[in-house]
Amino acid sequence: MEIIVQKAEDSELKAKPDESALGFGNIFTDHMFVMPYNTDKGWHDPIIKKYQNFSLDPSAMALHYGQAIFEGLKAYRGKGNKIRLFRPMANLTRMNVSAARMCMAQIEPKQVLSALKKLVSIDQDWVPSAKGSTLYIRPTMIASEAGLGVRPAQEYLFFIILSPVGAYYAEGFNPVKIYVTDKYVRAVRGGVGHVKTAGNYAASIMAAMEAKEKGYTQVLWLDAVERRYVEEVGTMNIFFKINGKIITPPLGGSILPGVTRDSVLRITKDWGMDVQERPITIDEVMEANTRGELEESFGTGTAAVISPVGELYYKGEAVTINGGKTGEVAQRLYDELEAIQYGHKPDPYGWMESL
Repeated sequence: MEIIVQKAEDSELKAKPDESALGFGNIFTDHMFVMPYNTDKGWHDPIIKKYQNFSLDPSAMALHYGQAIFEGLKAYRGKGNKIRLFRPMANLTRMNVSAARMCMAQIEPKQVLSALKKLVSIDQDWVPSAKGSTLYIRPTMIASEAGLGVRPAQEYLFFIILSPVGAYYAEGFNPVKIYVTDKYVRAVRGGVGHVKTAGNYAASIMAAMEAKEKGYTQVLWLDAVERRYVEEVGTMNIFFKINGKIITPPLGGSILPGVTRDSVLRITKDWGMDVQERPITIDEVMEANTRGELEESFGTGTAAVISPVGELYYKGEAVTINGGKTGEVAQRLYDELEAIQYGHKPDPYGWMESL
């Protein structure tokens, strides 16, 4: 795949941000990768060009019927000033799972990875070096065909944008407070809960806003049928340590198969921990706390990597976990993943890809 490169003029380059105050997802680099698709040509005319607005027909099908998917991964500036990507092929392979479920065009992961690396290389000065900061990478695909009618589009637009980021949560690596909702549901088996489609996130906003109004950072979703079984947090998969066992809900069609979740499962099993992927109800979690057996909880995801949970709120009861402090396993996992991602220790899994 031959990629046209049209770099921004020097006068068009943006000022680099203060790395100590990055926030998350508010700043974007100088360039983007764009590649259109139609059923006659397939993917064609890939280009890296100045970050700029798109021009879409008002009847573009993504705007009306929700054919929109995305991924999120990171580039790390680590040891030796080297830039490394964490498990990019896992994200691009998962994007094809999303595309298949949403009846969208398939990408060629190896070709897209090559384009992604080229884009990051061009904008490599944007990869921050401050501790805990990274370059967030957002591959996205939308249905761009102009037309009304519920059917798979025949034209798509794939693009990649880059954003230097700090901590996802304002708390950083400190424990977050999670609100458990049984009023709203996120996904049901047979639906699209296992893929990263935009509509999943739009549907979660109301519950997230209600949680925020009550002083909570995120929502913990329960299953859509019985509203008892723990599924995932709005932006993370969830883990519990109960009586020495690491427990996380199993994948079953309504939970996103997180790349960080998979990484944590592999690491904790290699550490010899008792790791269980099994259904767990919110009642079991609350009862474990009453018995003093709920030792810690943490979320996993690309944005926050590991996020310790210090409090759960369910049906009028606020439960403090591990005294509201970061748990031993969460801290150990965070340190392990960070050391691998920044190149400070060997990568036994072959997860890191250099530019």
